[in-house]
Amino acid sequence: MEFEPSAVLPSPKVAVIYHEMYDGRGFSRLTRSWGRYRAGFDKFRELGLIAADLSGEAVSPTPDPRPLTPAAIYRAYEATDAQLATVHSREHIEHIHAMDAKGEGMFDRNDTPAWHGVFRRAALAFGGTLRAAELIAEGQARQVFHVAGGLHHAHYDRVSGFCICNDIVGAVRLWQQAYGYKRIAILDVDGHHGDGTQSLLYHEPILTVSLHQYDGRFFPRTGALTERGDGPGLGYALNLPLPRFSTDAEYRPALEIALATVEAYQPEAIILQYGVDGHYTDRMVGLKLSTYLYEEVVRRTLALANKLCGGKMLVVGGGGYEPEAVARCWGVLLANLTGQATALGNRYTALHDNLADLPPPDPAAVAQVERLLVALEQML
Repeated sequence: MEFEPSAVLPSPKVAVIYHEMYDGRGFSRLTRSWGRYRAGFDKFRELGLIAADLSGEAVSPTPDPRPLTPAAIYRAYEATDAQLATVHSREHIEHIHAMDAKGEGMFDRNDTPAWHGVFRRAALAFGGTLRAAELIAEGQARQVFHVAGGLHHAHYDRVSGFCICNDIVGAVRLWQQAYGYKRIAILDVDGHHGDGTQSLLYHEPILTVSLHQYDGRFFPRTGALTERGDGPGLGYALNLPLPRFSTDAEYRPALEIALATVEAYQPEAIILQYGVDGHYTDRMVGLKLSTYLYEEVVRRTLALANKLCGGKMLVVGGGGYEPEAVARCWGVLLANLTGQATALGNRYTALHDNLADLPPPDPAAVAQVERLLVALEQML
């Protein structure tokens, strides 16, 4: 039986999408990273940021003497082949089914393995983001966080980089086709460029803004400043390629440009791909960002959503391969979405990195970002 939010919160401001299958095997070869979903969910429970568990049992924060306003929990549903086909080719969907039945092999080079059950897991990731989009469009929540969404490397007809189906574009298609949305902004702060999302929307006036590590070689080797969209989509793709070893200080000017671009676009809803693999402890990306930077991302994006589109903001988890760091970043996210950061006091502060541990600026990265900002000033 599907669990719905507690009757105590009939119209919650914030919701979280989860499914018990997220506790098991993930899409990457990095088995350690599979634990990030449970680590994040447990952090939400510990902080009292969710109203109930998936079982429907009420959550008692430990310890928390102050009353909080938690997020509601919804279970992801499994997307149908027809829903997947709003984004992907029939051949792609059939290939996933075939690889699931085979139960072995690789979808793409040596990144994304196949296994029995992988189709259902991919359909849940896609369906979870659809459910988040539905909740927002139907006014049941203003901000929704789907922990297992954000699979931005998946293309129309192929798997790439641990991403089997592109749920971000699935939400865009749902909003367009079922709810008539025309102006949707996607802000992607994952350490890797959202190549699949950009490719699928490259010829449309849907805004895609991506801040990511880039040197022409780093996966997926796309996301250059010159990639701006085409045809009706010309000018609606903005890439902010950052050098390896960029810290919060180098990232912030690019974030300013990203947010200003979203504001100028005047979206009806915002999708935030909140990949936190740019955290300085994550070995998959060479960025050196902190929890303070990710706090700024969510606070400022939320402020924009409240200003521009009635708070409509869909957040998807994206990358992040160190479960402990992911759980803290997600805790920062949900505490801010629910407005509980101040009420949590020292327990919120404890989510943050130790300032003494943060990497210092790299002179080469500083110089490269300065050149990037000059180029952006000339281009925009």
